[in-house]
Amino acid sequence: MASVKKRPDGKWRARYRDPAGKEHARHFDRKVDAERWLAGVETAKARGEWVDPARARITVDEWSQRWTGTLGQLKHTTRARYAGLLRRHVLPRWGRTPLAAVSHADVATWVTDLSAEGLSASTVRQTYRVLSLMLDLAVKDNRVVRNPAKGVRLPPARIPDKLFLDHRQVEAFAAACGERDSLVIYTLAYTGLRWGELAALRVRRVNLLRRRLDVAEAVTEVEGHLVFDTPKSHQCRSVPLPRFLADALGRHIVGKAPDDRVFTAPGGGVLRNNNFRRDVFDRAAVAAGLPGLTPHELRHTAASLAVAAGANVKAVQRMLGHASAAMTLDVYAGLFADDLDALADRLDQAASDSRGSTETPVIRADGVRTAADQVRTGRDRKAVRTRRTATKKPA
Repeated sequence: MASVKKRPDGKWRARYRDPAGKEHARHFDRKVDAERWLAGVETAKARGEWVDPARARITVDEWSQRWTGTLGQLKHTTRARYAGLLRRHVLPRWGRTPLAAVSHADVATWVTDLSAEGLSASTVRQTYRVLSLMLDLAVKDNRVVRNPAKGVRLPPARIPDKLFLDHRQVEAFAAACGERDSLVIYTLAYTGLRWGELAALRVRRVNLLRRRLDVAEAVTEVEGHLVFDTPKSHQCRSVPLPRFLADALGRHIVGKAPDDRVFTAPGGGVLRNNNFRRDVFDRAAVAAGLPGLTPHELRHTAASLAVAAGANVKAVQRMLGHASAAMTLDVYAGLFADDLDALADRLDQAASDSRGSTETPVIRADGVRTAADQVRTGRDRKAVRTRRTATKKPA
């Protein structure tokens, strides 16, 4: 039962019981302050918004340790990235702050300060996300009423320019990489595999009969250690192979065991991105007139070549392993704009074919067909009526 009583020392004691039956109390100098506070508590209880004040006194540092313990379902790379952002940017500012003391205004100021320190917009957004995710869990655990980080304005994400190679550029770049490594370039540029998927690809995943690569595994390097796991977003998929690439891969894997990796380092180990770039990729990019090219841009190239060959958005989504077609459009919307131009041309050709000629009907700006075109349409309708009359059976 909630109550307000005066103590012998002259202060006013407000007390209540929480939903679990535990008693809580607070002291005030004035009776009106005690009553107002108690009314607020009762309102929060009625709305289901009440939280135990003691549970909100845990610091962000302590809470981060509990939060990281809930991330077991995430990939090793994601957990490692979150841990790095916590250590470098989140805990230095918030580590000693109780959850109850984190305010919206302070979070907004912190985000601004991160940008002022020279961090990229992407890093600022990821760092903010770590803090916000921790506070989301605190809300679900009934430690704070709401997430004070919600609604903070973030620096706009910069969308980097994408480089798309054409077929001749792919061929020139592959040649610059040398005979041993050219197949790596062709595979990346014509299948859209991520580097980790290519490095983890095993011979038994190459289906030469169906001309498919079954992508079911990826390898990443986390703090110097190689970690094998499912592909990004756990999206296993089957990727089509052009015939020339299937033939080349067939020759390449002759004599290999089913569990052998298709591509390996010169010494026989896992083909590591950093080593390949240092020893082969970057030098060949300069030689081919493509300085600054990255392996991931060969994934963009695969999408571009597929769209140019007539692939629709669903086919590109499946090839690249995106979670949805919407994600594919978000990343490659510009490519499908060209596809829409081709669609308009095909519609124009279809309209011409249906009229039996390439003559284009003349339509006024107000959308009304001209008299000549109306006459032609009338002749067509009359011809149809004549054919129908001729085909009627006698009564």
